[in-house]
Amino acid sequence: MIEESAIVVKIENHQVWVEGGPYGACGGCLKKASCATNAIGSVLKKKSVPVDSDIQLKTGDQVMVAIDENLLLRASLLLYLTPLIALFTGAGIADWLLADNAKSADVWIAGSAVLSFLVSLWLINKAQSLLIMSYARPVVVRKV
Repeated sequence: MIEESAIVVKIENHQVWVEGGPYGACGGCLKKASCATNAIGSVLKKKSVPVDSDIQLKTGDQVMVAIDENLLLRASLLLYLTPLIALFTGAGIADWLLADNAKSADVWIAGSAVLSFLVSLWLINKAQSLLIMSYARPVVVRKV
């Protein structure tokens, strides 16, 4: 789990909203550019983020927010690798189908690659709204 401290800024309809805490070790760390904890902390410091919590909280409480590392890895693979595979697959299928027609094959191959790339982005967007958003939310693990 990747953890970051945060402060509860509001509680609305059984939903807890947090912002990054003022206390953090990342400010003086030399490795913050390649650190996942700093990445989570930088998102929390920029805006209020809704998180799930089974703990009774009130506004102003300092909490520890966590998200599963495997979940971040799967989301990264989905968002970066899938469109790339779709791009090359679309180009490969068009190249295979248009092997005999050499005149305008390049335009059709490029168009097929772009189309398959855009379709993969649309499918990822639908998959996020249906599957990932239901379990990819940060959770409050404890009160600090």
